[in-house]
Amino acid sequence: MDSKEYDIKGGPKDGRKVFRKLGTCSRTFFHILNREFGHPRELEERASDVLAGGIMQKGHQCGMLWGASLAIGAEAYRSNENKNHAINVAVKATQNVLASFLQREHTISCRKITRCDFSNKLSFAKYMVTGRFLHCFNLAQNWAPEAVKSASDSLSNQESESQKECLSCATEVAKKMGASEEEMLMVAGFAGGLGLSGNACGALSAAIWMKSLDWCRKELKKSSIKNSKSKIVLDTFYETTHSNILCSEITGLNFKSLDDHTTYIKKGGCSKLINKLAET
Repeated sequence: MDSKEYDIKGGPKDGRKVFRKLGTCSRTFFHILNREFGHPRELEERASDVLAGGIMQKGHQCGMLWGASLAIGAEAYRSNENKNHAINVAVKATQNVLASFLQREHTISCRKITRCDFSNKLSFAKYMVTGRFLHCFNLAQNWAPEAVKSASDSLSNQESESQKECLSCATEVAKKMGASEEEMLMVAGFAGGLGLSGNACGALSAAIWMKSLDWCRKELKKSSIKNSKSKIVLDTFYETTHSNILCSEITGLNFKSLDDHTTYIKKGGCSKLINKLAET
């Protein structure tokens, strides 16, 4: 990628405006980072609506993080011919963006940030009436420059290309679902519950986004936030994992590095789950 440096003061200042226009936190940050990198992707960005509210409004990792990670993966693909290195870069940059977000919010949980259960009408009404939704708009405004700087710095300051095989559970499920190499690498940073954080499953989010992307190709201009195809993926996931959604609980592991995660996948870890998600 261009070695252009970003400083927080000179970063994007329209996070609130973009959020109001696009309607979801995930799409907002996918768009903002894509725009800063010089490669907006309307279709892929619209498909990310479904990750808003912490994955289909379930309150897990904030949609801003999923959207930012997708943009990071796209830029890693464009700037690296070596697929293994691109996955490595995407995961590390996602980790750095996640750390930036944690420093500001002290949590990555949508439910904790919004204090809202989006599946509950009364809770959502309270979220709107009390003005808590303004916190999300202000967060988008204030964190956008930090997100861009963190992502840009991580992508620019790359180590020499890794010769090691690098695998991401999210990339593996996207591959089995017929993704292009670019789409596979867009979701690479989802590995291990988003940047190996052990939170809600990255393979699940990759499969949901892939189904959403397919839906968006047919349903032009519509938001994907409640598309039926992604709901089928979520239902299949819950059946397969007995309603466990955290990567750390599903795997019984806390991945310390991408090498650990790669070894786990190579040994067949989560293969049943990946195959089930790909088959939906």
